[in-house]
Amino acid sequence: MSQAPAARRGWRTPSIVYGAAVAAYFVGVTHRTALGVAGVEATLRFGLSATGLAAFSVAQLTVYAAMQIPAGRLLDRFGPRALIATGSLVMASGQLVLALAHDVPTALVARVLIGAGDAGIFISALRVVADWFPPRRVPVMVQVTGVIGQSGQLASAIPVALLLHTRGWTATFGTLAVAGLLASVGAFVGIRDREPQARSKSAQRFGPTVRRTVRTAGTRLGFWSHFATPFSANVVGMLWGVPFFLSAQGCTPAQASLLLTVLTLSAMAAGPLVGRLTARHPLRRSWIVLSSCALTAVAWVTLLVPSTPRPMWQLLAFVVVIGAGGPVSLVGMDFARTWSPTSTLGTASGFVNTGGFISTIGSVLAVGVVLQAVSPPGATSYTLDAYRAAFTVLLVPWVVGIAGVLRSRHLTRADMRAEGVVVPPIQQVLRRRRSDSDDA
Repeated sequence: MSQAPAARRGWRTPSIVYGAAVAAYFVGVTHRTALGVAGVEATLRFGLSATGLAAFSVAQLTVYAAMQIPAGRLLDRFGPRALIATGSLVMASGQLVLALAHDVPTALVARVLIGAGDAGIFISALRVVADWFPPRRVPVMVQVTGVIGQSGQLASAIPVALLLHTRGWTATFGTLAVAGLLASVGAFVGIRDREPQARSKSAQRFGPTVRRTVRTAGTRLGFWSHFATPFSANVVGMLWGVPFFLSAQGCTPAQASLLLTVLTLSAMAAGPLVGRLTARHPLRRSWIVLSSCALTAVAWVTLLVPSTPRPMWQLLAFVVVIGAGGPVSLVGMDFARTWSPTSTLGTASGFVNTGGFISTIGSVLAVGVVLQAVSPPGATSYTLDAYRAAFTVLLVPWVVGIAGVLRSRHLTRADMRAEGVVVPPIQQVLRRRRSDSDDA
């Protein structure tokens, strides 16, 4: 009797388990970002203002962020198979409701369902990586997971946009509901949990476990790293990019889709490089984060300071730079893995993952509020000057995030010194390398 279940599970190799998990994550990212290419259609269908359109994304992201720590504890208890299969099914239900919605309250319910279902999928996919791959491969595999997920945004930018413009709202979101159902079935069939008994023993004591996780300086460093890096790309890719490119920069719909595609391709190209740097220089991970923040700031300044629409080459350069910030946010997940025991890794990952979505929620909503405040009453499209004013609010999460990284890095290195690990100043490392080069 005991051999039959083992035989049935034997075909589930790491590649199959991982493939089922990242396929569900791919579909989940497509669900998450589909509204970004349907902003104009949503405005017309539901009669939304800028703030109302922002509320759609904010509702989804708020639920997603609020569910991260509970989802992490559920992951520690039940494993990735249950969370990915259930989450995909809930997202599919949300897309079906959105496909049939004709009023704002119903559409908001749909977005809440999408956010709730999405909450546990990414951290569960990362748990699959940690469970099924050797530690030396984990940083790169985390980035590969991010790359595959980012390709779900490509699905939004190209086929979903094409389907929306040719078949309409109901057919588009109904098709996404079917894709979510297939992802749920694939996860249930293809994923096997590695250590279900160990997870069941760590199922209880929610409050103390969360407090212990949050108090760890290294985990907080992961949170602030995740907070500081992805929100620029999310603001552009999830909601405001297409309206900005169309109404303020004078792009055609095809050019706007190209820019979103390049945004995603940039993230996909940067991911493996960030993974290799993270694996090769584990004591310098925070410098990767801070460098990304600096480059992102330069990209925004060069875009917003001029008072005229930018040439296409500059818009392409802009999306390339901010797109690379998405993979850098996953350095925060590597901090969580480093500083958390396996029994609470889901909780730590959930906490870290709230960082980027808190900054994204605030940014998406703030841009909408400022757009509406500086534009005539009842406006449904906005000028370049209005967008220039609105996007300046992104300075706030940028400053807060960098301050958080610097503070938590100081505390983390103090903990490391207490354990006998001293991180030499980067100037000292550079001097040593120059000395070694001269000696050679």
